[in-house]
Amino acid sequence: MAVQPLLATPTAIDGLWTVRMKTVDDERGAVRELFRASALAEAVGAELGPWKQVNVTETRQGAIRGLHGESMHKLVAVAAGEAFGVYVDARVGSPKFGTVVTVELGPSVQVLVPPGVCNGFQSVSPGSTQYIYCFDREWEPDMDGVAVHPLDPALGIAWPIAIDRTDRRLLSAKDAAQPPLAALRAG
Repeated sequence: MAVQPLLATPTAIDGLWTVRMKTVDDERGAVRELFRASALAEAVGAELGPWKQVNVTETRQGAIRGLHGESMHKLVAVAAGEAFGVYVDARVGSPKFGTVVTVELGPSVQVLVPPGVCNGFQSVSPGSTQYIYCFDREWEPDMDGVAVHPLDPALGIAWPIAIDRTDRRLLSAKDAAQPPLAALRAG
């Protein structure tokens, strides 16, 4: 049996952490600790939760979801498959405003996303990817937050799989209608 402890690493965006889950491997497979309040609080220096809502999306290969930055903490992870995670500091007034961080997400990697930082991903697995969102608030259609167009050239995101902007199986109408990052700064 092999045990990999939880490891949290800060990123270039304040409050955004990559987290390698505690994992116990044996001859049968693996047990991954999705969330343990005390361990995560010790690792990132902040109490989180309780989680009020947990969603799982299933996303076809090549499709993008996001970039959305609601006014809540999110703990995101991949349950099955792999994803290219993208995080953008969209907090007007933040010294890191406009900073983009990308993370290759597999079954043992999580990202802790603070309020106002946009979260998005592209499924890169053949077939589909199952992506988990843990929210510390219940999602509401008109909740406070921001969103940014995921294909805004100013962000410089090198999405691994090319996107046809008109193909709604790859980019939703809602995400295609979001403003560029510069519009947030302009108010």
